Amino acid sequence: MIKKLLYIVVLSSFAFGCSSDTESVKNPYLIETSFTAKLNLSLPEYNSLNFPGNTYANYNYGINGFVVYNINNTQYLAFELTDPNHVVSDCSRLSVNGIIVSCNCNDGNKYNLLTGELTEGSGEYSLKPYRVRKTGNILEVYN
Repeated sequence: MIKKLLYIVVLSSFAFGCSSDTESVKNPYLIETSFTAKLNLSLPEYNSLNFPGNTYANYNYGINGFVVYNINNTQYLAFELTDPNHVVSDCSRLSVNGIIVSCNCNDGNKYNLLTGELTEGSGEYSLKPYRVRKTGNILEVYN
């Protein structure tokens, strides 16, 4: 009986003792958006994504758009094109230059598309990632 009670107490402490850290890492500057964008890699508009090391920026989804980076034709990364260390404004849309995205708010914030990390400037948040799935010639970017 005591073993059973001890077992229940231990399990309860594991189940209820863990706190959620999502509030401490939630970015206060970026709103949550829900979207699914399908990119047909057979179309000329998305041709750059057929080659590793290339990017494609789309400004119709997300907050200020998203950028996709082709790692090796089977792995792709996608990130929000809004500086995660600013309130959303006209200048917080990021500009893409190779694997670097830069803030236009004259603060020098630059981020690496391979990691999403801040490489220059100041701030505590990394780029907001989106999910990417490839099925045949369709690349689906969603959150």
